[in-house]
Amino acid sequence: MRPLGTGREVAPGVSVIALLARSHHLDVYDAWCAPRACRVVVKTPRPDKLREPAARSDLLREGRLLRRLAHPHIVRAYGVHDLPRPVIVLETLGGETLGHLLRRRRRRLGAAEIAFLGTHVASALVYLHAEGMLHLDVKPSNIVADGGRAKLIDLSIARPPGRMRGGRGTWCNMAPEQARGGVIGPAADVFGLGTVLYEAATGANPFDDYDPDEDPSLKYRAARVRRARRLPVALEAVIDGCLEPAAADRPRLDEALATFAGVVGPC
Repeated sequence: MRPLGTGREVAPGVSVIALLARSHHLDVYDAWCAPRACRVVVKTPRPDKLREPAARSDLLREGRLLRRLAHPHIVRAYGVHDLPRPVIVLETLGGETLGHLLRRRRRRLGAAEIAFLGTHVASALVYLHAEGMLHLDVKPSNIVADGGRAKLIDLSIARPPGRMRGGRGTWCNMAPEQARGGVIGPAADVFGLGTVLYEAATGANPFDDYDPDEDPSLKYRAARVRRARRLPVALEAVIDGCLEPAAADRPRLDEALATFAGVVGPC
């Protein structure tokens, strides 16, 4: 199914410039917003998914959540539209995803840069948790480095804490309890943060052996950071701690933030 063409109006005053990305259910477009006289990003179901109720409801739920959030390290939503098609209008972010940045760079991030990244992402998660929601998909491709500021994007599977079915998330970034299913709390996002910081420090995800039958975090504990990279002891300890298999053994986000501040200072 072809994407929407250039110039197609997808919401009042919002017209398509070009397709940026396509997933199983959604298209993401670069677009022009005439009322704001600026470029924006638009998320909308693929043309062949428009009649799927789940695609519509999930997108609108994400848009309404983003509209009520206001944090410097979470992408902003400008508008949510239901007709003629469900659409979220988002701010355009400069820079690149953390995943792209880590693949592009020849040198790994320094300790201060890792702590700086951790401060921004943990700050966003503290706020999101205070708003009664879990992100549940914290990974390098869902973090954008925008003008020296890390911004968390894609809240498409965000949910309140509670009992959830297993396997909803990205296989190599999910906490064991998230992969297994059951009662999920803020510690699941702490685990996701740990996978991000581990990859930022070492250049590799701690769970990179895909197994269609069992998520890797259910099979083994992540290797210690020190096996691949020497960092300040406190920073190593917080990254390793975030990846503890048992949710109760992981540090709280305020504890992690204190460690990051000790490495790089308040951000």
